Amino acid sequence: MQTPLEISFKQVEPSDDIKALVAEKARHLEKFYDKIISCRVYIRAPHKGQRTGNLFEVIIEVAVPGDELVARCHQTDVPQHQHLPVAVRHAFDAMEVELKRWKAQIRGDVKAHDGPLQGKVVEIHHDRDFGQIMATDNRLIYFHRNSVIDGSFDELEPRDAVELVVQTDESEIGPQASTVRRIGALAFDPETKPSRR
Repeated sequence: MQTPLEISFKQVEPSDDIKALVAEKARHLEKFYDKIISCRVYIRAPHKGQRTGNLFEVIIEVAVPGDELVARCHQTDVPQHQHLPVAVRHAFDAMEVELKRWKAQIRGDVKAHDGPLQGKVVEIHHDRDFGQIMATDNRLIYFHRNSVIDGSFDELEPRDAVELVVQTDESEIGPQASTVRRIGALAFDPETKPSRR
């Protein structure tokens, strides 16, 4: 790694065990690609005073030549993220997937596929007008009520299958869908891996 590993803790006491785990996982990433420029890890704890069940959030940013890869494990991903070491491992697993995909792209192994991107709703907040979709290309995509066509936002539920179009420019919160359309379970193809347009 060309620059030292950076770890940022927010609302959580820095721990030598967690720092060691992050350093170990960052070294492991270099086995997949030895020209990583930098790696920054942000660890955030639940806000004090929130109800129990809030989970840790871990964001990893890895700079590679000509690009920056981001992997997030959000507070609402899985219940196990109440345990910080598990959240850290899951975030690095997600970054490993991103790094492998990026390497395949620069080698030209990833080709454009026909058909729209698909995914499943993993989180939806009807009262706050947004949700998140886990796409078939393993990206977590944010969407707003206004992006859901046919005005069917209020009918969407977790695990519903959807087709989506992702905006070219990422927002501050990461990839965002410009269009989301609910599809029937029979139309959902988990093997669909279209281009990342």
